[in-house]
Amino acid sequence: MQRNRFKAQLLARKQQLGIWSMLASSNVVEVLTQSDYDWILLDTEHAPNEVPMVQDQLRTVAQTSMSAVVRPSTNDAVVLKRLLDIGAQTVLVPMVDTADDARRAVAAVRYPPAGIRGVSLATRANRYGRDTDYGQCANNEVCLLVQLETPRALENLEAIAAVEGIDGIFVGPADLAATMGHLGNVRHAAVQAAIHDACERAHRCGKPIGILMADPELNARYIADGFDYVAVVTDISLMRTGADAALKQARSHQR
Repeated sequence: MQRNRFKAQLLARKQQLGIWSMLASSNVVEVLTQSDYDWILLDTEHAPNEVPMVQDQLRTVAQTSMSAVVRPSTNDAVVLKRLLDIGAQTVLVPMVDTADDARRAVAAVRYPPAGIRGVSLATRANRYGRDTDYGQCANNEVCLLVQLETPRALENLEAIAAVEGIDGIFVGPADLAATMGHLGNVRHAAVQAAIHDACERAHRCGKPIGILMADPELNARYIADGFDYVAVVTDISLMRTGADAALKQARSHQR
């Protein structure tokens, strides 16, 4: 079985910078993977991405040295099984609020007797049956990240981090801000205090912690503060800001 580079770097505590893909396009992913990011997030929660499309994107990423992280739409065993079977090695499960939520995610990504993941002997994950050690190695190589997005989740951070099989924690700043009563305002002092507190507590628990932040000032702060894996931009924001900048420059020369 192919070694999970992202998980190995996480365990070595090497900080990794990523890019977030929401445009559900293997062409877009191909362009993004020609940059030297450490990892790319393929989103299916807030993007119109379906399993065959994600499979094509994983094939694109596999041609590079970048690591792929896939975010499922929900913490569901069937959804996770399908993503793992098409070759996802690292998954970021959204809306994990409690230790029970975390244990459910762990069970979904592990083969019995450690979990409930269904077994297929011929999938893209095991090179259609050629990786005969996949069943023995998968539980160790699959990387499970859980996304904490509410005050309740942050209250339970230590309990979630203590669940065996959780490889990393991830803060969802937009939903956290909304559930704290500050929708659209991740810069609010209370939100920022909660994020930085989560970073310190995760590290005290010995768990890596990540975040997505397209605001350059904030992501620079998170990188300096020691977040272990940080997505610094999305494909949508790159396209939007690039389009706006090109138009502004062109309009400045209009007569």
